[in-house]
Amino acid sequence: MADRITANLPARDLAATSAFYGALGFREDFRDEGWMILKRGPLVLEFFPHPGCDPKSSWFSACIRVDDPDALLAEWRAAGLPSDHKSIPRLTGFFKQGAAPRMFAMVDENGSLLRVIDNRDAGERDDG
Repeated sequence: MADRITANLPARDLAATSAFYGALGFREDFRDEGWMILKRGPLVLEFFPHPGCDPKSSWFSACIRVDDPDALLAEWRAAGLPSDHKSIPRLTGFFKQGAAPRMFAMVDENGSLLRVIDNRDAGERDDG
């Protein structure tokens, strides 16, 4: 397996978080009382229990870089998430901020922000 890094996000309830992400195409790869790993193809999210997490003040986030964000957005829209800027959870459409790549965003039921970034627009950067 290639080296990788994964996001570690809070879950007020692991079962509810699994169900939420299940509607977005993720499946449980591992779960016990203290940890959960969800996968959707090569995308991996890991969750830890945080029952006191306040979705309205959460600052947790992760970036997901994909080659076909248009298809992913269409699939996630089918889950029926609200799109207004105050709902939790919510799903935005595409936007671009300055020189940043084209992206859309999803806020999950725990208040964690996932930025879905278009790999085709981002290019590969090698800082090392």
